[in-house]
Amino acid sequence: MDEIDLLTRLAVALAIGLLVGLERGWRLRDAPEGQRAAGLRTFAITGLLGGTAGLLTHSLDNLLFLGVAFLAFTGAFTAFHWLESREEGRHSVTGVISGLLVFLLGAYATLGELRVAVAVAVAATLLLALRDPLHDWLRRLQWVEIRAVLILATMSFLALPVLPNHTIDPWGVLNPAEIWFLAIMIAAISFGGYVAVRLLGQKRGLMVAAMAGGLASSTATTLTLSRLAQRQPGAVPLLAAGVLIAGAVMGLRVVLVTGLLNRAMVVPLAVPAVAALLVLVLAAGLMLLRDGKAVSAQTDSPSLSLSNPLELATALKLALFIAVVLVGAELLRRFVGDAGLLLGAAVSGIADVDAITIAMARMGQQQPDLAQLAAGSILLAVGVNTTAKAVMAGSVGGIRLGLYVGGPSLLAILAGAAAYLVV
Repeated sequence: MDEIDLLTRLAVALAIGLLVGLERGWRLRDAPEGQRAAGLRTFAITGLLGGTAGLLTHSLDNLLFLGVAFLAFTGAFTAFHWLESREEGRHSVTGVISGLLVFLLGAYATLGELRVAVAVAVAATLLLALRDPLHDWLRRLQWVEIRAVLILATMSFLALPVLPNHTIDPWGVLNPAEIWFLAIMIAAISFGGYVAVRLLGQKRGLMVAAMAGGLASSTATTLTLSRLAQRQPGAVPLLAAGVLIAGAVMGLRVVLVTGLLNRAMVVPLAVPAVAALLVLVLAAGLMLLRDGKAVSAQTDSPSLSLSNPLELATALKLALFIAVVLVGAELLRRFVGDAGLLLGAAVSGIADVDAITIAMARMGQQQPDLAQLAAGSILLAVGVNTTAKAVMAGSVGGIRLGLYVGGPSLLAILAGAAAYLVV
């Protein structure tokens, strides 16, 4: 380790302490001078102390020295924190854990990978800074949601190692372990939208609810907003904008899922998706600018009716649907040809786009010569799904809502198709 490398590693150790100390010091900034056991300077020195201990350990070539130094620091730091807690009547161990972590990260910065040490420090600081939002989130969670996550996590860790990790069907498409993993992945993405709706939907307004709902389920969001249009016909432009925003987010979700499975298909999908998204967002923006301000104050924030995607029954249904679509797509391709595959994608898109997206992404990965056809099948399913939601909006929310949603949706489909042909 040369002198430049040594100083760089010590600087990183100091920076780690400053980063965590900035958050800790800001949170305790109103405490009287001299009554804070650990603030910005203390954590900065702790990081530097850990880095110095790491360098001495490297020089002595004896890890025992680092262990002794860590134990000595732990005793001193814990004692000061205990005195502070006793005087102020607080019983939080977060400050102690943070100090110990900074010391260890400072030592690791001089002994191990700098990027890993910095990444852990950033993650720890983020957790510390998000204390209030995380506590608020815990207060809002219901036991049924926590139970669903625990059950699915248990089933995943127990089931995945046991499920066969090879194809079990004559056509070579059904891999039980892979299908279950894909179902969990889709459920996790949907759960992100579900949580966003729970936490932000009614508080932040209709557009935020529509965006979060589009991540969880654009179909359920469309149905909810269409029903709201029945009760508030004057808010049709605003509600139509929400439906269009949810559809735009659904397109981004399709690109995300495809990218997670087959990065080579991202560009053929992303260009048409962005073209369609621009049309939908532009149309929604025009509706909001023209009519949104006049009706937003009188429009109730929607309470989106979404089922928890991490419920075990929901995940099992999704896995079954993925399996059916995988087999159906392969059979159509083999016995009917490309036209049959496109027909299957269109039929699947009426109800859902996740399963056909997964099937086509896998097909494009396993058979690269079919990647363009697979991308076209996904876009066709998205187009059919968008059309189905426009029909739903018109049949549930009335002809006016149907026109507000249907016109931009048709233009978005045409824009996406044109972009696909160009690419």
